[in-house]
Formats: sequence, C-alpha cells, structure tokens
Amino acid sequence: MKHLEPQAAHQLLHAQPDSVFVDVRSSTEFLFVGHPLDAINVPWFDGPDWEQNPHFVGQVKKLAGANFRSRPVVLICRSGNRSLEAGAALEAAGFQHVYNVLHGFEGDMDERHHRNAKNGWRVAGLPWRQY
Repeated sequence: MKHLEPQAAHQLLHAQPDSVFVDVRSSTEFLFVGHPLDAINVPWFDGPDWEQNPHFVGQVKKLAGANFRSRPVVLICRSGNRSLEAGAALEAAGFQHVYNVLHGFEGDMDERHHRNAKNGWRVAGLPWRQY
C-alpha cells in the first residue's frame, strides 16, 4: 500500500480517472460530516453496532470491475487509520494498487483535541461537500 498526502491523492485521482475513490467511514460520517467530491462510500465499520462490514472487499471489487487487480483504489477515512485496515484487506484479496490518504478527511487532532485544524483533506482546501 502506498501512502499519499491529500494533495497528492487529489492529483492522482485526476491523473488516473479510472481510479476508484472510496470513503471507508460510516454512512453517518459520510453524509453529515461531509466527504470528498466523487468519493463513493463503502463503510469499513458501520452502525448501529459498529461492526466491520463483511462485504467490504466484495463491494469494492464490484466498483473496480473485472480489472480490479490493476485498477487504482484510493481510500480515505477520518484520520487515516480505518483506511489502513481496509487497504490491507484489499491487498490480501489481490488488489495491487491501493493508496491510503494520510491524515484522512478531518486530519489529526490539534492540542485541544479538535480535528479539521492541522491537516487532512478539508484543511488542504480540496473539494468536498456536505449534504
């Protein structure tokens, strides 16, 4: 798995338009916190019981299509931790080009334990939306 800063991930997504951009956060986070434009939500863990999604790999495989092994898959979560776990599962299933967005969508916590201040997709000023 390769690790990219948010700006580099954004550039890769535009340079390789066949990439699949997957937001692995919960459906609630995706909808109410916001998400990167063009990201597809496939939760790694989801409520109400916060269980791991047993269909995650299959769902991403379906998005990537028949050439899933060679198609770039870019993963993002809140801070970069869940996407690491999800990426390892994809690699174990044969995906060869998996990218993890460092610091995730909301970034690392600052000294007051708040996100969205130090780093991450939103702090980098990259395109996102909130429903």
